[in-house]
Amino acid sequence: MRPNRGRVTAEPPDFTIGRLLRDLAPQVLGAVARRHEDFAAAEDAVQEALIAAATQWPVEGVPANPRGWLFRVAVRRLTDHVRSELARRRREETAATHLSAIDAVVPSMIGDIESDEDDTLVLLFMCCHPALTPPSAIALTLRAVAGLTTAEIANAFLVPEATMAQRISRAKQTIKASRIPFSMPTEQERADRLSAVLHVVYLLFSEGYTSSVGPNLHRADLSSEAIRLTRMVHGLLPKNGEVAGLLALMLLTDARRAARAGPGGELIPLDEQDRTLWDQRLIAEGVALISGALGRGSVGLYQLQAAIAAVHDEAARAEDTDWPQILALYSLLKRMSDNPMVVLNHAIAGAMVHGPEAGLELIKALDTDARIRGHYRLDAVRGHLLEKAGDHEQAMAHYRAAAERTTSIPERNYLITKAARLGLANPGREASGR
Repeated sequence: MRPNRGRVTAEPPDFTIGRLLRDLAPQVLGAVARRHEDFAAAEDAVQEALIAAATQWPVEGVPANPRGWLFRVAVRRLTDHVRSELARRRREETAATHLSAIDAVVPSMIGDIESDEDDTLVLLFMCCHPALTPPSAIALTLRAVAGLTTAEIANAFLVPEATMAQRISRAKQTIKASRIPFSMPTEQERADRLSAVLHVVYLLFSEGYTSSVGPNLHRADLSSEAIRLTRMVHGLLPKNGEVAGLLALMLLTDARRAARAGPGGELIPLDEQDRTLWDQRLIAEGVALISGALGRGSVGLYQLQAAIAAVHDEAARAEDTDWPQILALYSLLKRMSDNPMVVLNHAIAGAMVHGPEAGLELIKALDTDARIRGHYRLDAVRGHLLEKAGDHEQAMAHYRAAAERTTSIPERNYLITKAARLGLANPGREASGR
């Protein structure tokens, strides 16, 4: 057997190494980008290093300093890239000239990557630079900092995957052309970019808490990373009410994670969850954060959403939920935001207070909204409200339509099961509706 000097074995390798690489990717990208002006080239080099690690580490073991290993491999890839470019452009120059040019543009492999410095927060603010449009900045950050796939980001934005791929590509080119310095922005620059930064980590958390693609209901690695990043931003801006509100929203929502899935990974809706499984420590921290944030002047979107989450979490039983208060908060949120998901949630709250017919009336406006028309969540909510109203035949049709459109397997299974149960309870209607 080969000696395993300086390495620690990983068991089981797939999950441990995959999680480790996701955690380290933005840190290594930040370190390489800080030493090189071409963001796109730095990202390509880091991606190659991640592929090398995914291939080698399960066989050879994880290095004692995995971040340093990734950094060195990425720099070698970057060096090879620059050397190839120089060779192509300056074939007639001497070798000494080549080496001198390489030294001028390739970062040294000796640096503070070995230390505990984490460039992730700097990378986060850099990707949210005002040279980019807000949608492009958010998409690029989700790709570079969070490691989401293009399909996952497209789902978050409700756009086709090809459209999102073009948006990310353009964002990289804009970063390259602008020669944005890799450093923590000034206080004013942070204020200018904060809205995009918060939107990024919010979308990252949302994708982690309810995965839009694949077999898993949630991805704890993504939601945990979003919470970690938000804690970093909160540490940087401790008096900002919206930052505190977003962190509170994440904590209050993540507190329910253990109760959201059954033994087989099946989805359990909020009103059916075992609330003794909710994390009371996170709830207490979240409530304290939002209580403090609401007293700091104007109230923002994240603070309102956190307040809604707190009302849910403070109810010992589903039937104890203060739905009139939630409806009032959603009414205020709806006036502040034109997000169709807010309208959808407002309709659910309206149905809980005034009856399902009122909720159905509220969501009619979304039928002409191109952002959500045809989205599975609209069909799922309409199916739920129709079921509450007693129209089981139409409810089944909308549940099935939602199941066909979602790319989340647990949500698809849940919706199919809902339709099937209605069919079993109403066999005559099921037969006539097929």
